[in-house]
Amino acid sequence: MSNNKALPKRSEDYSGWYNELVKKADLAEHSSIKGCMVIKPYGFTIWEKMRDTLDKMFKDTGHVNAYFPLFIPKSYLSKEASHVEGFAKECAVVTHYRLKNAPDGSGVIVDPEAKLEEELIVRPTSETVIWNTYRNWIQSYRDLPLLINQWANVVRWEMRTRLFLRTAEFLWQEGHTAHATAQEAVEETVQMLNVYAEFAEKHMAMPVIKGVKTANERFAGAVDTYCIEALMQDGKALQAGTSHFLGQNFAKAFDVRFTTKEGKQDFVWGTSWGVSTRLMGALIMAHSDDDGLVLPPNLAPIQVVIVPIYRSDEEMNAVNAKAADIAQQLRKAGISVKHDNRDTHKPGFKFAEWELKGVPLRIAIGPKDLENNTVEVARRDTKTKEIIGMDSIYDYVPKMLDTIHDSIYQRAKNFRDSMITRVDSYEEFKEVLETKGGFISAHWDGTGETEERIKAETKATIRCIPLDNPQEEGKCILTGKPSKERVLFARAY
Repeated sequence: MSNNKALPKRSEDYSGWYNELVKKADLAEHSSIKGCMVIKPYGFTIWEKMRDTLDKMFKDTGHVNAYFPLFIPKSYLSKEASHVEGFAKECAVVTHYRLKNAPDGSGVIVDPEAKLEEELIVRPTSETVIWNTYRNWIQSYRDLPLLINQWANVVRWEMRTRLFLRTAEFLWQEGHTAHATAQEAVEETVQMLNVYAEFAEKHMAMPVIKGVKTANERFAGAVDTYCIEALMQDGKALQAGTSHFLGQNFAKAFDVRFTTKEGKQDFVWGTSWGVSTRLMGALIMAHSDDDGLVLPPNLAPIQVVIVPIYRSDEEMNAVNAKAADIAQQLRKAGISVKHDNRDTHKPGFKFAEWELKGVPLRIAIGPKDLENNTVEVARRDTKTKEIIGMDSIYDYVPKMLDTIHDSIYQRAKNFRDSMITRVDSYEEFKEVLETKGGFISAHWDGTGETEERIKAETKATIRCIPLDNPQEEGKCILTGKPSKERVLFARAY
């Protein structure tokens, strides 16, 4: 186990701090396959909690899970022009299906006689293969709405990677739904955006801004893309989830028609929406500090760790017996507990290790605690300690976990709110971007040309047009042309 003192300081090397923390906290590591990662058990447990929570939220809103092929015929991608253009540069292509021994005995080679009749794309996203399937599933309005989700891996070829944030292969869920009317599809799109926002705030303790993307930033093949945007501690934005109103684009591309109640033929209306293991990166960067992870209790693999303190074997047996009893009682209350009774490490080492791994609450118990019928409880988020009566611990812990969640959320929200700056000139915009960062609320003339020029000159993009945006007359910061509302710019991951 590496010493957490080796973590770089966020203020000095935020990128280095993030990369080291992911590795030292045993979340993930780089794979020998370039661009890919290995998610380690501690990290995967967090992802499982995310997955299980979201899966229940999806099912509570009427969705069911299915699974679709990893491989997509190349011809499918070409059916929706903007879709293929959006993903063409990221596609991994399968051309052959067999290897054979090299004639000179030097190893294996691709068998030239095993060339595929049609090349296959390793899925970068599944709209095409799913809509091709939906053509067989949908005939009438009685078959609608069709509310499907799948948990899967996807491949988007990346040369510059960062663990969780950008890898060639990543895990995600993708919802794909079909509806009889445009209104139903838009309502579905917004509903799923709200599900993501609720998950981010109630489980990740991460405040988000709900908005819609500009035409330049929307998903390839969508009519509208809705998003939740979060702010990381270095002042950069991170897109934490997207929900797309597809209109009839994919239905027309794959000829998915249905008979309406009036007996007419029409194309169905579609949506797609997804979040990925990128949420792991968001979780780390939104809350953690120079000593390691700070995990919200709802997603922490271990919510409480109990560390026994003793000098003799007799003390060890007595303290561990009480620690085991406390752990058992807390588990009965639905709390995940680690009784760290390893005799190969000293308490100080254990304290540092579990601090690095972000366990929300640490309980220390020693011989004097047995005499006084007390325990020492330390919070990970504030580093504060408190002496609690043993009999009170079972009421105290669940309430304190809720308090920690609220505290982490409020701290992140206060930071986010303090990092939203209104500007009215391009000079002020560039100055704030360089000296402060965060979200910049500014007027924009609504054109893609202006948006692209600002991006090229400053590396800042329009993160979203907030859904609760007030209408406000103004002038574009770059062109001076009229604008009816402000949008949020930021540099982003």
